[in-house]
Amino acid sequence: MNAARTLVASDLDRTLIYSAAALALTMPDHRAPRLLCVEVHEHKPLSYVTEEAARLLAELKSASVFVPTTTRTRKQYQRIQLPGPPSEFAICANGGHLLVDGVSDEEWARSVTGRIATECAPLDEVRAHVRAVADPHWLRKERIAEDLFVYLVVERELLPGEWVKELAAWADPLGWTVSLQGRKIYAVPKPLTKSAAVREVARRTGAELTLAAGDSLLDADLLLAADQGWRPGHGELAEAGWLAPNAEALVERGVLAGEEILRRFLARAAR
Repeated sequence: MNAARTLVASDLDRTLIYSAAALALTMPDHRAPRLLCVEVHEHKPLSYVTEEAARLLAELKSASVFVPTTTRTRKQYQRIQLPGPPSEFAICANGGHLLVDGVSDEEWARSVTGRIATECAPLDEVRAHVRAVADPHWLRKERIAEDLFVYLVVERELLPGEWVKELAAWADPLGWTVSLQGRKIYAVPKPLTKSAAVREVARRTGAELTLAAGDSLLDADLLLAADQGWRPGHGELAEAGWLAPNAEALVERGVLAGEEILRRFLARAAR
């Protein structure tokens, strides 16, 4: 298939790249894959892929329009150094920013903020509620991302089991979605979606086939919008038993799932 006609939109954290805590290296030490660091933060290595995944990703970038698609802010995304040439397009802030050659498309950003203002309760209202109901016993950080959404960093083992569900029930009628990913809890406006930004990239590139991968609730719309998608055997979607006709649930977990996802991308793009 022509590279320009295949668009690959992939979530990054816990889908393609993995922190040390998320690697899930359950095999004997001598059989563990060699790793490549792809992100350094505050002078320390933070995120990894396998060396084989690095090779596959470089190959995939030559065989498709590869679009990193993340909930990270632009600043957080720019710390990542993925193998292969830079991507022309990238999606940050869960679709709030569409980067073209590293620069945010201002018209796209305005259209997103306009929809949020029309359809959702204000960010300040949601932030105030989250602050009021969060317990300092398990809350470590509270942050606003790109003036678009709020997220918490928590101690998972101390987090009450029903807290996220209760917050989601409160947020839903206000037009907000709640997602738990590792040690982070996100509250995100519903119009802020990865799928909308991916459709815009597909329109601009003339892509005829869209492939996607992701592990969290915030990736569900991305997977449903793709012609074919994959989710790893770990993460929020796996824990919920989430399935869709066009999305394959892989058994691989941890960093080896990222490697397998890249294999599936390449095989489908070449078909």
